[in-house]
Amino acid sequence: MKIAYLDCSTGISGDMTLGALIDVGVPIDKLGRGIASLQLPGVELLTETVVKGGFRATSIRIKHPEQHAHRHLSDIHEILDRADAISPAQKELARSIFRVVAEAEAHVHGSTLDKIHFHEVGAIDSIVDIVGAAIGFDLLGLDQVVCSPLPPGQGQVKIDHGICTVPTPGTAEILRGIPLVDVPIEAELTTPTGAAIVKTIVDRFGALPAMTIEAVGYGAGTMTFPQRANLLRMFIGEAVVQPEHDFITVLETNLDDVSGEIIGHTRQKLMQAGALDVFTTSISMKKDRPAVVLTVLAMPEKAAELEDILFSETGTFGIRRHQVERSKRARQPHTVSTLWGDVQGKLGWRNGEPAIFTPEFDSCSQVAESASVPLREVYRAAEFAFSQSQSPVQSTAAPHDHDHDHDHDHDHDHDHDHDHDHDHDHDHDHDHG
Repeated sequence: MKIAYLDCSTGISGDMTLGALIDVGVPIDKLGRGIASLQLPGVELLTETVVKGGFRATSIRIKHPEQHAHRHLSDIHEILDRADAISPAQKELARSIFRVVAEAEAHVHGSTLDKIHFHEVGAIDSIVDIVGAAIGFDLLGLDQVVCSPLPPGQGQVKIDHGICTVPTPGTAEILRGIPLVDVPIEAELTTPTGAAIVKTIVDRFGALPAMTIEAVGYGAGTMTFPQRANLLRMFIGEAVVQPEHDFITVLETNLDDVSGEIIGHTRQKLMQAGALDVFTTSISMKKDRPAVVLTVLAMPEKAAELEDILFSETGTFGIRRHQVERSKRARQPHTVSTLWGDVQGKLGWRNGEPAIFTPEFDSCSQVAESASVPLREVYRAAEFAFSQSQSPVQSTAAPHDHDHDHDHDHDHDHDHDHDHDHDHDHDHDHDHG
């Protein structure tokens, strides 16, 4: 499995990301053709090898005419639509990054996606950074992107709306759900563009994973810090993930003012949207009010969509999100024949142990209804049919096809605090030190 690791020891910005991608081996001529097809007059991508804190790195500069336009999300889409040298997948990734910024801007300004206009993130250099990053990550053909916790920085910065504390409101909104780390530098280390790229492409956060390193790239920031190299380091390599282990996202929220009907409806919508499992746990909250924890298990790429459903359907003020490693059986679909018809189910393997067979409820129910026999009899017949089909020396090697439906991995680490995010400021410049 091809994997990238982003070491953001001094944060991340759009130009640092683009510099690291080029330094790690993304062909600059392909990036140049894609950016040129945006048809932005006078725009040129310039690269330079620099030394930051004693280490060589690639620095990016976007040459362009002076401009004062503030673009809407629709303007960005029009620019991407006319770019004939950018693939549909690259355009979609770029749109996703811009949408993350637009949603954050709309939230902090109290506006909507169609009305909000980008400030600095709509500037030409930010457009080039985001589109270049989308092209670069697509060309790398990665299976997974892992990222270190992000340092937002410290102090205050001047933006279009005045003086703001780091992280500024728009960046803070983007960083929701992303683990942060304190690095004592008086500067904005993680910019809106960098945060949006991470929010869109990263599958999970943590330390450098077990991998065989094939390439390392360094993207330089514009500022120079004493005692720290202002660099984004990108590792590319191969990671082996055993079929019995993977990573999932756990979403949890405490509910004490929602009816059972709403919770049931929300669960159905979450399952239809691709949740691995949804369940409730009874708890007692402040003032001894009975309540439930609504927990959602999801693949990382589905977490944002499912989180939106939780917010809209329950009206919750906060959702806890964390990544967990899951142990599971490798599995594949399997069908057995019974006296009343075929029953579908799953075969599961683990650590070379003999395979087990689990009949699917829906299949057993259909057979029971059509044959007018008790459901439990169909279950017993299916399990017996599987046991009879197994020879004493049958191989127990793990299958190659993995069916991820109906996983019931109930991690019950519950935090009963309500999260309240009341930022009301505005975003600003994307270039950072």
